[in-house]
Amino acid sequence: MLQLRRSLALLRGETGNQRARTGSTFPFLDSADSSSGLVLQSQSTDVYQNLALEDWIDAHVDLQRRGILLLWRNRPAVVIGRHQNPWSECNLPAMRKMGIALARRRSGGGTVFHDHGNLNMTFFASKKAYDRKRNLKVVTEALRRLRPNLDIRATDRFDILLNGHYKISGTASRLSRKSSYHHCTLLHSADRSALSTVLRPSCPGIQSNATPSIPSPVANLTDHAPSLVLEELLEALVQQYNTEFGFSSARTLVDPSDESAFTGVGAMAAELRSWDWTFGRTPKFRVETLLELRDEQPPARCSAQLQVEVKAGRVESCRLDVPASWMPLRLSGQLSDVLVGERFCPHRAAAAVTAMLRAEKGQFHSRLHNLCEAVLAVMG
Repeated sequence: MLQLRRSLALLRGETGNQRARTGSTFPFLDSADSSSGLVLQSQSTDVYQNLALEDWIDAHVDLQRRGILLLWRNRPAVVIGRHQNPWSECNLPAMRKMGIALARRRSGGGTVFHDHGNLNMTFFASKKAYDRKRNLKVVTEALRRLRPNLDIRATDRFDILLNGHYKISGTASRLSRKSSYHHCTLLHSADRSALSTVLRPSCPGIQSNATPSIPSPVANLTDHAPSLVLEELLEALVQQYNTEFGFSSARTLVDPSDESAFTGVGAMAAELRSWDWTFGRTPKFRVETLLELRDEQPPARCSAQLQVEVKAGRVESCRLDVPASWMPLRLSGQLSDVLVGERFCPHRAAAAVTAMLRAEKGQFHSRLHNLCEAVLAVMG
């Protein structure tokens, strides 16, 4: 605990007077120590807490005076970039069924799958010292030392490839006025079956200017180095980080849910969990797709055209072109009107159309029900 408190005092860069103003109880380390780096390892596997810890460090630490390496892992989660469209990037129905969380981070870049077999590293530095190539050198050199027989190389896109083909690490970053952080994944022993299931679109026919992910063949390190254990990998990364930047830091365990250590981090995590951040921050997009409809009583089929514009995660306009021989235009028009203003979300939209379905007792009730289900399926 004493080591943790010292590290947090160092992390904040507090003086005695600063602690008096902020009420901090962490012991002060002198300014000579504050020039060293820190290596922190999160004890949490909650994606929102770990992303919030990144934000907290970026907002509260004077990164002009020190570098920080944060190591963290998550329970199964899909993490999209700040400017991405979740409906394009991931299979939302499959994720709900599998209990896999969705998070939007504050950095750019593409979508990644996290689980306990994926190690995340965040390199914090001043904006002036921001150097993704040097950070990735820490990873590649650590791996080469551990397993010299593996062909490990960083690319011009700041990914890391195994054997010149398999992606084992993706990268993203965020630059503020004075500070920066660069984070990357490292596939040690992730569930590649789950990864391939969830990293596919949940909505057909999306037209958007959102940042798209670039699919790549992936592999785990343990596919090619079965004896490589995670603890061995962690130690090698810490050693190489210290070697590369001239530090002598040991790993310090931190709890990102600890408000006494990271004041306000809970509110940051709550924002990252919110629908407004995760879905509402999606760049405006349009969906154009065909709906295949059927009615068993009597047996009949038809195709309908759906056109939806979505802004801030909500339906801005909706048009349903359903053949009049299948359903009266008034019913398809009513459904379009009901959806406008609602979240582009199957659960919220389902609640909105329930009253309409209850009111329609006539011969077209089953067809209207089928049309509603087809529209809701498009929403993921």
